[in-house]
This record gives sequence, C-alpha cells and structure tokens, in this order.
Amino acid sequence: MPLSLLIIGTGVAGPTLATLLLSLPARLRPSITLLERSPTLRSQGQNVDVRGAGVGVIRRLGLEATIRASTTDEIGVQWVDGQNRAWSQLEADRTGRVQTGTSDIEILRGRLAEILFEKCRETSKEVEGGVEMIFGDYVQELVEEGEKVHVTFAKSGERRTYDMVVGADGLLSRTRRMVWGEEVERTAVHGLGIWQGFFSMPKGGRDTMWRRWYHTTGRRGVMIRPHERKDMSTVFMYVVNDVDKRFPDVVTDGRTGVEAQKALLAEYFADAGWECPRLVEEMNRADDFYYSPVSQVRMDSWSKGRVVLLGDAGYCASPISGMGTTLALTGAYHLAGAIKQNPDNVAAAFAQYEEKMRLIVDRAQKLPLGGKGFHITNPETWWGLTIMHFIVAFIYWTRLGKILFMLVGPKANNISVEDYGFRQL
Repeated sequence: MPLSLLIIGTGVAGPTLATLLLSLPARLRPSITLLERSPTLRSQGQNVDVRGAGVGVIRRLGLEATIRASTTDEIGVQWVDGQNRAWSQLEADRTGRVQTGTSDIEILRGRLAEILFEKCRETSKEVEGGVEMIFGDYVQELVEEGEKVHVTFAKSGERRTYDMVVGADGLLSRTRRMVWGEEVERTAVHGLGIWQGFFSMPKGGRDTMWRRWYHTTGRRGVMIRPHERKDMSTVFMYVVNDVDKRFPDVVTDGRTGVEAQKALLAEYFADAGWECPRLVEEMNRADDFYYSPVSQVRMDSWSKGRVVLLGDAGYCASPISGMGTTLALTGAYHLAGAIKQNPDNVAAAFAQYEEKMRLIVDRAQKLPLGGKGFHITNPETWWGLTIMHFIVAFIYWTRLGKILFMLVGPKANNISVEDYGFRQL
C-alpha cells in the first residue's frame, strides 16, 4: 500500500517534492497532503537564483521555459558610493558556466514558489487522488507511534495519521522545533550576525537592470535590484551587527511584528545617505516587507523517526551562499528519488536522502572566511569604506572578478542530477 505523506510548507521545496512524487506510477504514488499555515500562497521573498543542479530539476519538472520567462533580467552587480558612482561592476555569465553574483536565472522567490505550486496543482488534477491542499492551518501536535505519525491541526482540531511527515517550512521551521526540541534548536541555527529586510517599490529614475549595491559606515548596506515587473524594483537592506539585541528581539516568528521591524531598520538607515531616505519611505509603505536573520541551519541528521526536514528547515545555507534555492530543489529531488527507490522502508529512504545531500550541503555552507567575509566587506568606518571601494575598483580594472568567483563563489556547477527514472513533465 502506498505511503501517506504530509508535507508542511508551500515554498520552493514542498511543492517540488509533491510534484515529483505525483509523477510516479500509481502503485508507488503516495497519498499526499500539502499544508500551509498562511491562508494564501506566500508571495514574499527576495530575489533568488537557480544554479547548476537546480536547473536540472526544473527541467525535469518541465518548467525551465516558464521560469526563464519570469526572471528579473538582472545583468550584473554594480558597487556604488553615496554619489551613485560605480566603483566596480561584474556582469552575469549568461552561459551558466561561471557562477558570479548574478546567476543566469534570477527570479523573485514568491514568483518561483507560485510557478512550482501551480505545477503541483496542475499535475495533481491529472492523476487519481492528486494532492490535498490545506491552507490557513498548522500542526499543533505531532506524536510518533510505531510506524505512524499522529498529527493534530491547530485551527480545525482534526487529528490525522500519516506514514511520513516532511518539514519544508523554512529557516524558522516549527516542525524542527516541535520534533527536535529547543535544545537542538539552539545549536542547529547559527546566526551570522546579519539582519535583513526585503521589500519591493515603484521603480525610480536611477534604477536600472543592474543590481546597485551601496555600502556605508556602521556595517550597513543596501541593494536595489530589478523586479519581474519593469515598473518595480526590489530592495534588500541589511545591517551586520552582533551587539544590538533589538535585532533578534523583533524577529518573533518572522511574520508578525512588522511595524517594529520596519521601525528598527528605519532608525539604522536614517543617516545612511545615498537613496536611503527614499528607501525608508517606500519600506514603510510596502505590503510585502519581510525581515529575518541571516543564518545557517546545521544538523547532524535531518530525520528523526518518520519525520524529515527538507530545504531551509534542515540545511539553510543563508542568502549570502547563493545556494539556498538550488539546495531546496535538489533536496526535494533526492528525497523523492529515495522514496521511489525505498517505497516500503522509510528509514532506508531517509538514509539514502541524507547520503546524497550531505556532501552537497557541506559544500554550499562553506562561506568565504568562515562566514566572516560579509563582515570584512562591510566596514565600520569611512576609512574602511574607502579602502573597500579601491579594492573593488582594482578587481574590476584588473579583470579579477570572475576568477575570484570561480574560487570562492557558489559551487553549483560541481553538482550533477542523477536519473531516478521520474516521468518527464
């Protein structure tokens, strides 16, 4: 009898896993429930990229053309000063062979999640049983008993039983906290001392198809990037700070306390110069604002009993790795492959998934200078800022940029996608 499966989260990884499992023959196809806490599909999230093995996964889903048609068309990165002078720039490599700061597939996270969810829904209609999709509810209690997991939903109060539960609910995973406990939570989530806010805004007169990256004193920085809509831009504001306890205090669960989060960033960028007055004003208007710590999740095992973690919930590499989306897609693919090859043995499936993903995750989580590279490239003082500008200018004029990215940039091209025999969609 096929497995019954609960997938928690409708970001990148959850719908991808469900769609791949739907492509299995009827005798192997699990009974799937997809659960999302939000009443609607989440449209928030910054510009993300799909690299290397992730491209292989979207091809198997039949989505490469759709995703490429929805990209932001960012052409590269420019490092600018307070007068908007570009000290350096690095164009994207459109061949996909060299992983620079701008991938050949740059897309808004919300748009990518929407495409993946719609593919899941379309595929669900084509197969018997399909996927049951529940919005506006979450798991209040999860109890494992023998070969079953008993789940109680918070809003409906309904109690259900599954053979397997997949937590694909992101960096601030409730599933991880419930199953592994607060003690593991404290050791698993490694903050990098960086706090980020993201939102979109109407396109300004100086906004182009370049990503403009502005640094200022106090280890503060801003990126203005292209949006999928040509009349809009996106903004990524961040502060590197290990001291001010208000940054972790306003995190809550990442979805509430928005006014406090906006107020804190507005305070920090009030005197930041450049276009920051405009950005603070637009941030206060934005209805898609999102705030979170920049962190990594490192765990000795991504499964416990019949519960398994997928994507950021188990192995977030942080936005500065450039590999988060690719890990989510690749993880979903390998987990689906492991379930296909071990339909009657959940423990074996989880062990195979872990074996396939561990080396990939370890590579992706290796950040330059052990994660302190971002601290160094965001100086505290004007002297440090001036030196940083001259360094990036030197890199530009000596054409060292792509060589450096080949050495320390995302390692997505070193990962291949093996063939599990899924039906091509």
